[in-house]
Amino acid sequence: MSGSTAGPARLVQRLKQSAVAAAAPVAACLVALGGLTAWTSLGHAGTPPDLSVTWAYVFQPTGGTPETVALFRITNKGSSADELTEVTSPDVPAGIALSQHRMTPDGAAYRAAADRLQVPARGTLAMTPMSSDVSVPADRDWRVGDRISFDLHFEHSGTVRVRAEVIRPGSFG
Repeated sequence: MSGSTAGPARLVQRLKQSAVAAAAPVAACLVALGGLTAWTSLGHAGTPPDLSVTWAYVFQPTGGTPETVALFRITNKGSSADELTEVTSPDVPAGIALSQHRMTPDGAAYRAAADRLQVPARGTLAMTPMSSDVSVPADRDWRVGDRISFDLHFEHSGTVRVRAEVIRPGSFG
């Protein structure tokens, strides 16, 4: 081999070796990408939360109590969980809070503030006076059958506006 052809031949040989060395990682990436594409297209990669509010109620204030509760049933058809992070209302100026029913070690019940409430994947958050609820300042003008607007703010699903019906406390359930 002459000196003038040895350089290009060596270069071609190095390119062939580099191509062979790169082929295995490239092939592995393509196989992985193909597998992930198939997994996703078959619906196994998960879906975002798909929320709906199937009922919404507010207890009519009674006596001299300063607050009442709003209860919502939130269903998630998606395969990813979401969280209710806040509830606001154009009909209630301030003071709305998420809360949960708790028990002391001695068995006494109390209401505790909650930063957020879980809406499980393919599940339901069904609020009751004995589980979780939304504390709302009482408005003495609310009557049975009135509709109060609430904005439910979720971590992933944004804001959902619902109208809760005012009902008598004993009529729930």
